[in-house]
Amino acid sequence: MISVKNLNYTYQPGMPFERQALFDISFEIPDGDFAAIIGHTGSGKSTLIQHLNALVKPTSGSIVINGTDIVEKDADLKKVRSEVGLVFQYPEYQLFEETVYRDIAFGPRNMGLSEAEIKERVLEAAGLVGLSEDLLGKSPFELSGGQKRRVAIAGVLSMRPKVLILDEPTAGLDPHGRDEILGQISRMHKEHGDMTIIFVSHSMEDVAKLAQHIIVLDHGRVVMDGEVAEIFARGDELSKIGLDVPEITRLTYELIARGVDIRPDIYTVDFAKRIYAELFLGREGTEC
Repeated sequence: MISVKNLNYTYQPGMPFERQALFDISFEIPDGDFAAIIGHTGSGKSTLIQHLNALVKPTSGSIVINGTDIVEKDADLKKVRSEVGLVFQYPEYQLFEETVYRDIAFGPRNMGLSEAEIKERVLEAAGLVGLSEDLLGKSPFELSGGQKRRVAIAGVLSMRPKVLILDEPTAGLDPHGRDEILGQISRMHKEHGDMTIIFVSHSMEDVAKLAQHIIVLDHGRVVMDGEVAEIFARGDELSKIGLDVPEITRLTYELIARGVDIRPDIYTVDFAKRIYAELFLGREGTEC
């Protein structure tokens, strides 16, 4: 569904503070994928995802989404933005309506839908993110941080996008709120396998739990692009560009350094339990 080729972007071209932020970016994200974009602060992650729903226009290159090059002059940007939903970091700061219902309904109402259609979409989106109907009549400002984040995501989902982009979806949340949001995003993708989800995160644990595919940026360039196991098996390279690997992967590297013959692509605790049980107990299993 998403094909980016030779994308370049320069801030303030021709001005004294001209700076190139993205360099010859190319990648593909297949339909229904769950992809993560990772990189250190200033690597170009947020700039890149803003290109994917045409909030920012590239200096050069192409971005093809669902067969449409959104860079072309005649591209229907309204249609693009209804199909590619972008949830900014700290999206709850954008909540402004009197009730949760009205906030979620804002997008569908601007699409000119009937009240019956709007209600259907609000209830559907609220259900997708785990918001109970009794919260819909409340002010969004009365809710917890995690609940506000869900309302903001539901507001994008109510437009039924084919692609959902989340910029640091757990930023600023406490551990409970973070686990709730991650769990809901994971369930949402499983239940709607036709939706492509792209999320930006600095948490390698979150990436390991959710992603199927990782794109790594460094100083505005794609330096790695592959499946999760493949990327985390390159821990030394990640460290050199200021990134880390999940703690369970670091433990695995330590075992390898001590001479233990074990595969390097272990990146979740559940996977580690099975591999460690086979290695240290001589049997298959999920507990050790």
